[in-house]
Amino acid sequence: MRRKFALYTLALFVAVSFTALAQTAARPAAPPPAPAGPPPTKVGIINIEQAILASNEGQREVLAMQKRFEPKQNEIQTLGKEVEDNKKQLNIQGNTMNDEARAALVKNIEQKQKNLQRTVEDANADFEAQKNELISRMLGKIMPVMDKYAKENGFALIINYSGPFQPIAWTSQSAEVTQRVIDAYNVQSGVAPPPAPAPAAARPGAGTGATGAAGRRPATPPPTTTKPN
Repeated sequence: MRRKFALYTLALFVAVSFTALAQTAARPAAPPPAPAGPPPTKVGIINIEQAILASNEGQREVLAMQKRFEPKQNEIQTLGKEVEDNKKQLNIQGNTMNDEARAALVKNIEQKQKNLQRTVEDANADFEAQKNELISRMLGKIMPVMDKYAKENGFALIINYSGPFQPIAWTSQSAEVTQRVIDAYNVQSGVAPPPAPAPAAARPGAGTGATGAAGRRPATPPPTTTKPN
């Protein structure tokens, strides 16, 4: 009886094992992974600062920043005019003044020069700090756009050449992607181009320059001054 039970168990084990083996053999093999395409090889260059400041959103922010600096620019122009007026007075009347009056006028000019120079330096530093803060803030927005553009167009490397130390000695024009990234960012951001500013009334002695989007630089710092002779 025991022997008959053992034979039955062995036969059942063999039958189950054979069925599993048959199912394994009948299962189709997994297809091999598809071969990967060729790695990207293109190299591009970008002026990331220009891409940020020349985008529609960047121009809008720069115009707002320039608007905030208008009072300071007016103050600088007023101080500069006072210095120029005093210098003209010294040139015209200096020979007819007594020594005390002439010395007082010279001292007044020197004091106003120092005040003007200090005001210009402070304004330039403040403007530059705000511009850098704008670039830093918008960098996080434009980098994903550049990443997507590079991947979709087969770029292995994009080099940023903005800044004082530019590592590029020569490049083909086809490698320049700054404007292409600007266009892609403008589409994604949905920000419309800012309206061209109305031509400002010419000031006495002020030079004229290009107006509108074509002649507008991305960012214009407050005017600088030089020490008068």
